[in-house]
Amino acid sequence: MARPKPPLTGACLCGAVQVTVTAPPLLTLACHCGGCKKLAASAFSLTTMVPKDGFACTGDVIKGGLQQGGRHHYFCKSCLNFVFSEIEGAEFRVNLRTSVLDDAASFPPFVEVMVDQKLSWVDVQAQHSFDALPESLEVLQILMDAYSKQ
Repeated sequence: MARPKPPLTGACLCGAVQVTVTAPPLLTLACHCGGCKKLAASAFSLTTMVPKDGFACTGDVIKGGLQQGGRHHYFCKSCLNFVFSEIEGAEFRVNLRTSVLDDAASFPPFVEVMVDQKLSWVDVQAQHSFDALPESLEVLQILMDAYSKQ
């Protein structure tokens, strides 16, 4: 499946928060950790990592969720839809909730993480799986490089 070319657009549930991505995504993933499952109110969360300098968000967002481990989660102030996260130490990227994108179906997870916490009935057909998080920034870069060549 060919990925759409930027600009990519999307919105929260009520449309008050709009996002635009003007650079190609860095990586897509599914996370099975307990925190992501609760934040997403689902069996896992879906993330599309995008370069911060290629990301724009309009509308009122508020910080919410558990602000643990340098993770900052942003939600629409109106409908409280989870829109994106920023991670301290990874200021070059934004972790956008894939489901916010208008063409979310074009961004299946390339990687799944925290598989050791996956619900037994979940089947994510990602190309790469990790029981925890990738063990280093070098491994993450290798995954981003492989994703960009798809």
